Amino acid sequence: MSSSSAFFENAATHWTDLGDGIRRKIVGHTPELMSVLVQFDRGAIGTPHAHDAHDQIAYVVSGAFEAEIDGVKRVLRVGDAFIAPRLTMHGVVALEADSTLLDQFSPRREDYL
Repeated sequence: MSSSSAFFENAATHWTDLGDGIRRKIVGHTPELMSVLVQFDRGAIGTPHAHDAHDQIAYVVSGAFEAEIDGVKRVLRVGDAFIAPRLTMHGVVALEADSTLLDQFSPRREDYL
């Protein structure tokens, strides 16, 4: 790892617009782990899906979400999180403007690089 890739500077990192009111920033990664900020406009939907090869933990940094994990819905607020092991259906709906998740993936998401 180069010394420049050992740090994440939020102000120097631009959001990638994913469309439909969702943006992301890669915070950092190794082959085994990836952290990604994902910001949602109010009402934006993270469509339910499952990962074949990735475990995921999503921590609510700001705002609020209705999260659905394996058919169970909960409202999550700042400081809450959900855990979606591989092959587990999961999705979210942002309940407030600029709702943000810090997604952790293991192993890293090569498709994000």
